[in-house]
Amino acid sequence: MLGVDACEFGGQVLELLWLTVCYGGLIADKNNLPIEEEEDEQKLNYNPPAQKTIQEIQELDKDDESLMKYKQTLLGPKALITDLSGLNVVVTRMSFLCEDAPEPITMDLTGDLSALKEKSFSLPEGVKYRLKIHFKVKREIVSGLKYRHVSYKKGVRMNKVVCMVGSYSPREEEQEFLCPVDESPKGVMSRGQYQIKSCFIDDDKNLYLSWEWTLNISKDLE
Repeated sequence: MLGVDACEFGGQVLELLWLTVCYGGLIADKNNLPIEEEEDEQKLNYNPPAQKTIQEIQELDKDDESLMKYKQTLLGPKALITDLSGLNVVVTRMSFLCEDAPEPITMDLTGDLSALKEKSFSLPEGVKYRLKIHFKVKREIVSGLKYRHVSYKKGVRMNKVVCMVGSYSPREEEQEFLCPVDESPKGVMSRGQYQIKSCFIDDDKNLYLSWEWTLNISKDLE
């Protein structure tokens, strides 16, 4: 499920700008991840650049007219700070888009997350679907936003998934990301309930959201 890493073009361009104008320093603390890192991830020799504010980015290279225009295209003509309270990134909902379902299967991530642990979401086996994520970036660029989850069946760990959402600047409006097409598990042994631990983090290992939920894979849509 969700086995393909993806980053839309706009996110790639924004991350390139981030690397260009914000290079320097190393990330200090990579401990206390909400979902344990796999061994191959731990071996990656990559450190994101030190974080800079929107104002600091806009102050850089003021004598470079082309770069200034480029930054204005991505960030807007002036620094946008919509909300100083709470976390910089607020994930509002996540939906499964499936042609075999009469309507999208949507999780509201703004309310009582503990209630999602008791609720079961259902998909038929072997169907194509896409995951759609809705979120808001409030005041600073988020670099390398990721969705991660680990699934368990009857207490046995089944798999871990990382979906790269990308890098985004603040916006007044809610933003969204659509993952590539994926396929639900199929076969008699794949049916049943999966307990899933999910989270959203970024390159700096900032945790924006963490919750548990249940996905039921059945022979037909229930």
